Amino acid sequence: MAEILVFHHAQGMTPGMHAFADDLRAAGHVVHLPDLFEGRTFASIEEGLAFIEATGFEAMRERGVRLADGLPENIVYAGFSFGVLPAQKLAQTRPGARGALLFYSCIPISGQWAFGPWPQGVPVQVHGMDNDPVFVGEGDIDAARELVEKADDAELFLYPGDQHYFADSSLPSYDAAATALLTKRVLAFLDRV
Repeated sequence: MAEILVFHHAQGMTPGMHAFADDLRAAGHVVHLPDLFEGRTFASIEEGLAFIEATGFEAMRERGVRLADGLPENIVYAGFSFGVLPAQKLAQTRPGARGALLFYSCIPISGQWAFGPWPQGVPVQVHGMDNDPVFVGEGDIDAARELVEKADDAELFLYPGDQHYFADSSLPSYDAAATALLTKRVLAFLDRV
């Protein structure tokens, strides 16, 4: 059993985010799913990003980071798209991380946007679609490839398709087959960390 802190994407705490957390709970894991937007959800990625921009990306990321303060150190951090920002920062900078699950996004581990090098002994999986205009088009795939190359226990999983939020069952971008495989891989990861 693993304990996991999951951060939602820019559309907020959708029913699909709850469904993902419930799947992990059904497998015996403890899941924390905080709502960074305090009940707000958005009909599109663009609307969610506008809300994040109005609040401030760094302020919103740090809100997520602070949510870990009351939790044990040795947990797994998971983030979906925007949620990767606090999840990856915690995995890289908070002592005792058991692992990281990064969905649809990845922050470089070198250069100006980096939180620093990937910590030794912290396993990580990155999941994205091979034609996602955000994950591939905005360079997250390159950051994921660098992470896989430099970390001692890192995997990048690419799924056929062009959707960004493909594992959120409540959105039109949902891909059931890709999500089933993603969930299988995530549960195997959680069983070994």
